[in-house]
Amino acid sequence: MFPPDIDPESGFRLPYPNRDELDDDAGALYDRFADPNGDSYVGLRGPGGIRLHSPQLALRTQEINNYLRRDAGIPIANRELSILVTAREFDSQFEWCAHEDEALKSGITPDVIDIVRYRKPVDGLPELQQVIILLGREMFGDHKVKSETFVRATAHFGQRHLLDFVSVMANYANTAAILCCYDMQLPPGKEPGLPPL
Repeated sequence: MFPPDIDPESGFRLPYPNRDELDDDAGALYDRFADPNGDSYVGLRGPGGIRLHSPQLALRTQEINNYLRRDAGIPIANRELSILVTAREFDSQFEWCAHEDEALKSGITPDVIDIVRYRKPVDGLPELQQVIILLGREMFGDHKVKSETFVRATAHFGQRHLLDFVSVMANYANTAAILCCYDMQLPPGKEPGLPPL
């Protein structure tokens, strides 16, 4: 079912990290990811399990994740839309599938999700959703953010909050790169949410 270099339990190119080889802090993070009732959307079978192979990276990444998720003041719907835009620009099936349902729960409509999924024009969307989608498309697809888009984004977020918001997208771009390198497979029974390459 998986490519031959994929560990069947972890779903990526490495086995799960060995819990007994982790220090107390990394072990506690492992336990949080392993807890089915924890606050991770995908648990160990995803970027958390990959990053724990470098425990200090996992711990420091978790600090940034916690800040961006809880303390930066970014509304959940805006965050989840930005994650979908990032996943789409990187064609990250795993990241998309991990966040599509969360985006729906946060109030992002199926029509907006399909605009991102199929890279449709953003005309007619509320201004903030337009800005979020265009910002991600330009950063990651065009490798150049237009002055107009930057001005619109700054008008919505302000200087500091725009930096935090862009950092959410950059953080998930980092995650998409890790998922790509380690060939993270979708969970069994999960269908791809993005069009094939």
